[in-house]
Amino acid sequence: MKKLFTYPFVLLIKGYQNFISPLLPSSCRYTPTCSHYAVEALQTHGLLKGGWLATKRIASCNPWGGSGYDPVPPKKKYIDK
Repeated sequence: MKKLFTYPFVLLIKGYQNFISPLLPSSCRYTPTCSHYAVEALQTHGLLKGGWLATKRIASCNPWGGSGYDPVPPKKKYIDK
């Protein structure tokens, strides 16, 4: 069910990656790039949390923000006791 909600957003990002990004100079300060991070965050965490992670990452991709290797955090597994 999670894939059903995230699919349109992943499709939009993939469209950006394939058709718009090649026309622009490389400017992302992070590895993986912000668009790849957004796709992975959506696929791993779903629309709400993945969208929030992607938004935070894109907002920090500026000259005063961070840079370097910044992977998507793994999904936490909760154990009932």
